[in-house]
Amino acid sequence: KTDGGKKALMCAQELVLKQRTEILHALCSSGSAEHLERVLDILLAHGELLWEDYQNIQVLPEEQGAALSFSGCCLNLEKREESQSTSTQTLLTHRPSLVSKLQGCIDGALEALVVSGHFNSGDCNEVRLPIHTPSQQARCLLDHVRSKGESAAKVVLHYIEQKQQSGSQNQEKLTPPKDFLKYQKKLSSSVSAQSCFLSTYGGTSHMSLDDIYTEGELELAHDCADVHGPLGLEDIVGTVGTVNEEADTVLVSGEAGSGKSTLLQRLHLLWARGAALQDFLLLFPFSCRRLNSEQRELSVQELLFQHCCWPDREQEEIFQFILDHPHLILFTFDGLDELKQSFSDEHRLCCPTQRAPVHILLFNLIQGSLMKGVWKVVTSRPEAVGPLLKKHLRKEVSLKGFSPSGINCFVRKHHSDPTVAAKILESLQTNTALLGLCHCPVLCWIVSQCHKELLGCGEGSLQTITDVYVMILQHFLQHQSPLKSNMGLGWLQEHLTTVLRLGQLAFEGIGTTCYVFSCTDLETCGVTDKDICMGFLIQSKDMSSTHSKHYEFLHVTMQCFFAALYLVLSSNTDRSAIPKLFEPQDIRDTGLTSRCFGACLPSTDQQRQVLGGEATAAETPNLQITATFVSGLLSQRHRSLWLHCCPSALMEKKVKQVSRCLSKGMQKHFKSIPQPVAGEKKSMHAMPDFVWLIKCIYEMQESRIAKDAISKLEVDHLKLTYCNIGPVECTALAYVLQYLRNPVGLQLDNNSVGDVGVEQLLPCMHICNSLYLRNNNITDEGIRKLIAKGIQCDNFQKIALFNNKLTDACTQHFSHLLKTKQDFLSLRLGNNNITAEGAKQLAEGLRFNHSLQFLGLWGNKIGDAGAEALASALENSKTLVWLSLVGNGVGSAGASALANIIKNSTSLEEIWLTQNCITRTGVECLIRALEHNTRVKSIWLRNNDLSLEEVEEMTQRESRLIF
Repeated sequence: KTDGGKKALMCAQELVLKQRTEILHALCSSGSAEHLERVLDILLAHGELLWEDYQNIQVLPEEQGAALSFSGCCLNLEKREESQSTSTQTLLTHRPSLVSKLQGCIDGALEALVVSGHFNSGDCNEVRLPIHTPSQQARCLLDHVRSKGESAAKVVLHYIEQKQQSGSQNQEKLTPPKDFLKYQKKLSSSVSAQSCFLSTYGGTSHMSLDDIYTEGELELAHDCADVHGPLGLEDIVGTVGTVNEEADTVLVSGEAGSGKSTLLQRLHLLWARGAALQDFLLLFPFSCRRLNSEQRELSVQELLFQHCCWPDREQEEIFQFILDHPHLILFTFDGLDELKQSFSDEHRLCCPTQRAPVHILLFNLIQGSLMKGVWKVVTSRPEAVGPLLKKHLRKEVSLKGFSPSGINCFVRKHHSDPTVAAKILESLQTNTALLGLCHCPVLCWIVSQCHKELLGCGEGSLQTITDVYVMILQHFLQHQSPLKSNMGLGWLQEHLTTVLRLGQLAFEGIGTTCYVFSCTDLETCGVTDKDICMGFLIQSKDMSSTHSKHYEFLHVTMQCFFAALYLVLSSNTDRSAIPKLFEPQDIRDTGLTSRCFGACLPSTDQQRQVLGGEATAAETPNLQITATFVSGLLSQRHRSLWLHCCPSALMEKKVKQVSRCLSKGMQKHFKSIPQPVAGEKKSMHAMPDFVWLIKCIYEMQESRIAKDAISKLEVDHLKLTYCNIGPVECTALAYVLQYLRNPVGLQLDNNSVGDVGVEQLLPCMHICNSLYLRNNNITDEGIRKLIAKGIQCDNFQKIALFNNKLTDACTQHFSHLLKTKQDFLSLRLGNNNITAEGAKQLAEGLRFNHSLQFLGLWGNKIGDAGAEALASALENSKTLVWLSLVGNGVGSAGASALANIIKNSTSLEEIWLTQNCITRTGVECLIRALEHNTRVKSIWLRNNDLSLEEVEEMTQRESRLIF
């Protein structure tokens, strides 16, 4: 090899060694072995890995986690002599492309090998093993063919060549049959008709989706370095964020009311108009809520044609085209969390013409056993999606509701009169608790819909979710009877019978996972046409051929609200109903439904039969939403409404039940806190049930209950990471945590706090000694309000804001904090957009601070100028222990300046300068500084501009340099 070639090889080897951890993580963290196997394909093709060595490498199956096991193999790093060009050798040199070409035509290749006498049935079965993905089947086939010799290799290559020729001809001629095109037009028309309007007031008026649709915030559920900026609708089925290329199901997760159904409706409409998703010839939309009512066993063909759109002719031909071109088809399933059955992969089904219960079809479609290659988009609340389902996902996208600008946009779209819209938005700005609620689209719709009540109710009177739903209850009831006699507190009493009838319907539906009601269901609960006209029930949109009317509540949260009204106002519920409702456990697994709702309902044989039926376990999320509303309805602020609707003694009994349940539930969490390891702080990692109980306490709006519930919590650190904490949850947390007896570290990393959520946390800032808000979409404006409050709080000493949306503008506030608080200990601002200007601003505060111990600015863009400014401010610091400037574009000039800190500091222990552009000159300055300071333990310098020889030499000279 030439000197240049050897040097290039050395550089490549250095790079692999330096990034070994990152490479292993990239290859092994997806849960699939595909990335590893592709690397092996490439190494084989280029002759860098010998065939004999490849056979000694074992790729563990997915269940064990993708990993490599080497058995005495070595990589051939010196390029081998080119072997003679044989078919067997071609299988190696073209292996990556052959694997790709064989996927989708494995059966044809096997048939060719059997016909030619090279393969028997045993060989075929080994290739077709069901645990193999399509790409693994292709590799297995190639491995078997190579072992059979030259003639078998020729057969496979000839087959692939023929397939390519016929494929290119077919691609040029891919013209669907006439009847398919007619069906496509009919399906598009049907989807468009179902998607173009949003119904309001029970269908008596309609609003165009174009006029009202406002985009929510879409984020990948996992970190992805390739994503810059917000996701768009088409990114849902795009390549961005893919974690498992073998899967074809995308999950859109979001809390109740976050806009999942409306988002799908928008996608459907854009496809039907030809404005988006044009790679898909057919789109089949399904509602899991409506699939619940399908009692028949169906095949996939029957599911598509009977539940979406019926072909006028040539059904078999159309379905065969779908089978032959799965990549051109898209299925959407809205509301997987509303399906009666939990996801399971126990019943495998592979034949698209075989009949099975609808939920079995759905589960097999999601995991790819049925209709492999067809894209599926599924929506669900996050808590309903377990690890069993997640391993079958191509990716997960989280819908976070409206941004502040989204709220503004929605309200202005909802009101043609700009004056009314402006008044509503002004009212929201004066009530930050209500503004926080409006990040949830369904609550934003309610607030906007009830603008007259909102503007007339006084500043700050709406605080809780229950307040908002009571407002819309009043709005709808008085909308039907707008006479003066309806005003005042008597409006509920006048309509009590209607509320109870609708409440019973909602209550029984929640108990049996029923969200679509037949006329018989309505008659059983006594629901009349007049009740329907109130607007809380709307006629169910159904794309199937059935002609009978079905009804559903405006939204699942509205059904939960009416179920709560029934629990609070009805005298027919069992005394154990409320305690059972508040049991913080997995109701689906424990069969709580029959114990909870069975005890609550009047004891008729029909109801017993309904509740005792097969697979009718109520969903924990909807029971918890119902419990939240029960808490709010029993609060002191709403009890005046129930004075003439329910005996006061019974009401007081229910209030005491809820109070006991909340206190008992919190104590259960506190008792589960493990004792700390010696020398560590006592920490509690809260579970989702904890957040729900906090929200229930907030809904009651009684400080006595909040104090009683939280008084026995004695921890140093409260961890609420990945708990779907948004502005609403922040409001509830602050209300309860403000009554803690001792200061606590509050960790809210990886949630959706945002600027509004930050503002909601301010009431509990006095009790926080540290605040961790990594990855929460917080901007400079949120920081301005946070720091203004934090400066006034004696306990506040630490903050971490990694991976938010901070710029140089925020640094003036941190500079003021550092100047003002001389007991502040830790400031971590990694992975934001802070440049040299921001670093200079921070330096102004650091010059006057005599307490800071930890400063983290990794992943910003401060460069040499920023490093020099910080070094100048910190060179005489007697408190700084740890400094991180990883990945900041710092060169030798910056390193030279930082050397002054090392030389002079009496407290510094670690500096992190990994992934910068420091050369030998800069490192020499650091080495000289270390000669004057024995206290410093390490300086991290991995991935800088240094050769392997320079790294070895400097490591020998100074062991505290970590390369």
